[in-house]
Amino acid sequence: MRRAKSLPNLLTLGNAFLGLLAISKGIDALTATDPALFARHFESACWFVLGSLLLDALDGRVARMTGSFSDLGAQLDSFADAITFGVAPGLLAKMLLEHHGVLHARLNFFAAALYALMAVLRLARFNVENDHDEEHHRSFSGLPSPAAAGVLVATMLMSLTITGSIEGTGSETTLVGQALAGIPEETRASLAAGLRVVTLLMLPVLGLLMVSRVPYSHAFSALVAARGRWAMVRLVVLLLVLYVAPVPTLFALGWLYFGNGLLKAARGGARGPVATGREAA
Repeated sequence: MRRAKSLPNLLTLGNAFLGLLAISKGIDALTATDPALFARHFESACWFVLGSLLLDALDGRVARMTGSFSDLGAQLDSFADAITFGVAPGLLAKMLLEHHGVLHARLNFFAAALYALMAVLRLARFNVENDHDEEHHRSFSGLPSPAAAGVLVATMLMSLTITGSIEGTGSETTLVGQALAGIPEETRASLAAGLRVVTLLMLPVLGLLMVSRVPYSHAFSALVAARGRWAMVRLVVLLLVLYVAPVPTLFALGWLYFGNGLLKAARGGARGPVATGREAA
């Protein structure tokens, strides 16, 4: 039982480790002189951040299952999230923007720093409002930092996907790459450039949403809580689509989640309870 109670903290440390790996891979991408090598390192960095979403979702659930919540675990979870969902995505966005010469380096830094600082501020507020009750894991007040990181990273990956940088070449071209091959190269280049500008604009927007009171549902809890035959069918279909086209699927899901909260706020929907407990998208 003692080993089981240490599992949530191990998962949290794994989350932080993936965040550090993402930063390391981003640095490797910066030092690459070959565009293909840059894309490969940058893709790995993005997937490390996305992979940490699963660990972040699991650590809180395992802690509730084993009754192993502690002040140490709560603090550790927030510090790990600050690295993986605050600093790492902000740095990766700055690296991508400067690699492609989007606007000015200082503006890129300001936007990335604002995003990271708002993530840290949200997590600090999150600690103060923390509650281990299961009831407080069904919705969030403000955009969760893992969701913000997921939307940002998926958008950056999508910009690389559109140009064909990470979809393989020749006989190894993926289904997504083959589909994109039918679009004129100039059009794809324009779309990718547009997504990079969107990435820059998203940094302050996501940062401000994290410290807002816009209501967001807990996606992982809703997925796990779903019951019935059709719930299983939807899950299987989702996994199949993720296998065939992971980047476009994550991009679409991220933007749907991002827009859903804004739509609720615009419609004057009921404000959800203050975000408490371990934070997961």
